[in-house]
Amino acid sequence: MPIERTDLDRLQAAYKVAVELWIAAIRDEENLATPDHSIVAWEHWEQAGFKADEARDRANVAKEAYKAGLRLLDYEF
Repeated sequence: MPIERTDLDRLQAAYKVAVELWIAAIRDEENLATPDHSIVAWEHWEQAGFKADEARDRANVAKEAYKAGLRLLDYEF
């Protein structure tokens, strides 16, 4: 069953949002790499890294959903 263009547009938009959130998480992590070499600062930086990893995983899930939609459009499977 082919996919509707509106569904494909929704999948693409969800992917773009997920990528933007991933970029923001990476920037948050980068901003925590400061001259403060304390354990507390390091822990905050480490937590930001975990959040960036989670955001990347969500972006990859959204990407795969969008790719699946494209396959339905192009190949109808």
